[in-house]
Amino acid sequence: MLKLRLLVENNTYIDDYYLGEPALSYYIECDGKKILFDTGYSDAFIHNAKKMGIDLNNLDYVVLSHAHNDHTGGLAYLVKEYDLSNTVLVTHPFTLTKRYDNGLYVGAPIFVEELKKKFKDIILTDQPYYLTDNLVYAGQIERTNTFENIKPIGYVLLGDKQVGDYNLEDSSLIYKDETGIDIITACSHCGICNIIETGKKLFNNNIVNLVIGGFHLFEDDAALEETIKYFLDNKIKDLYPCHCVSLICKHRMMDKLNVHEVGVGLELTL
Repeated sequence: MLKLRLLVENNTYIDDYYLGEPALSYYIECDGKKILFDTGYSDAFIHNAKKMGIDLNNLDYVVLSHAHNDHTGGLAYLVKEYDLSNTVLVTHPFTLTKRYDNGLYVGAPIFVEELKKKFKDIILTDQPYYLTDNLVYAGQIERTNTFENIKPIGYVLLGDKQVGDYNLEDSSLIYKDETGIDIITACSHCGICNIIETGKKLFNNNIVNLVIGGFHLFEDDAALEETIKYFLDNKIKDLYPCHCVSLICKHRMMDKLNVHEVGVGLELTL
């Protein structure tokens, strides 16, 4: 069983007085492990976790989906406030590299050497990493289609070189139970359909029950049409689009798919 709580997201529910911001952070419990997946942009996720009664001192893992500061910015607050000496940080080797877009720094606030002083261990891998027998950090996603997210967003510093930032590190969590697989994603810069294909291969299972997270869809265009067709072809039962999915894209998906409203405090049991 997996239990998920959405600690921060763009939207908040009426009469649930949590903080929202254009960012994403999940708290997950699975197979006896406690996992923080992304840290949002600020300390809003900490404020919300406290109101929800979630103790972030007892984490087994912190997992970072990719480099952008709306997913890693909260690291600076997390390491100041909590004891992470028994916590393992898992992410891609490129996540903790410097990123810039339109003249602004958009990467993580803390880098590996400082983080080594805070965490029990740091696992930097582009390969799948099993957090439990049933929950895997997917590693670097293979990009197999031609319609998803092929343009760089700013640039990344690799050594002394400025390289177009295609967010090669972008990844997700995949959960398996007896009925199929569930996808917990962040921004899907690598393409939500590519992520789902990776999950199907990792667990040798073509039944996709649920997808939650940002799909990085903003325009009513051919990419959206192809994504909707993919969701329909794969008979995905429940969709929880949030964070980086525009209203028009949600509206178009709702015409044909089972789309749920998402806000800070959402609870799911998978």
